[in-house]
Amino acid sequence: MKPEISLKAGLAPMIVVILLLFSAPMLGADAPAKEALLLQLPAPTLKGTPEDLPKGPNIEPLSDRPRPAFMVPKGVKNAALGKTVTSSVAPFAGELNQITDGKKEAFDYDAVEFKKGTQWVQVDLGDSCFIYAIAVWHDHRYIQVMHDVVVQVSDDPEFKNNVQTLFNNDADNSSGLGAGTDREYFETHQGKIIDARGVKSRYVRGYTRGGTSSALNCWQEIEVYTLPAK
Repeated sequence: MKPEISLKAGLAPMIVVILLLFSAPMLGADAPAKEALLLQLPAPTLKGTPEDLPKGPNIEPLSDRPRPAFMVPKGVKNAALGKTVTSSVAPFAGELNQITDGKKEAFDYDAVEFKKGTQWVQVDLGDSCFIYAIAVWHDHRYIQVMHDVVVQVSDDPEFKNNVQTLFNNDADNSSGLGAGTDREYFETHQGKIIDARGVKSRYVRGYTRGGTSSALNCWQEIEVYTLPAK
């Protein structure tokens, strides 16, 4: 009887391995197919690069190379296009609906400007969605760095409950939203892509607190790439 018991014991690990081999492809088949996020980029600014660019360990170096491909699930759509925008203060130049109108060229009439201090703009996607990427253009009319860039999402339009911060480069907490660990970056025609990691939410809010070329706040476009939650 002992040899028979030993044989059964030896077969058990082999059975487990065979089951894992057959189940691995099935598990992978459930994973959504991915593709590179294709943004419709505006033309670069014609104003040139200033000689006195800001520098520091918390600022990403300026690069003229195309960024690496950002992968998202196939079928994502810009759910922000044409959606309602609200803000902490009314703009003194431009209209709020321009922030989701798909136009983001380096022209004065495509820029929406706000007074100085920490200010925010907010997009209502109309329903909760799975958000995979948020692309923002603040003001690429000039090669500059915007300060205290914070991007949050919530299903609460007042952003008092269930707030999730996806990006925060306010290292010294000067805007009072918590100290961030992301780096500042230069505004270019490529915009900034923020990884939302499939978070489910309805409202997207973006903060700024002026920049290196002006204490005023500016937005040109917000794009939110999602899949339906239902």
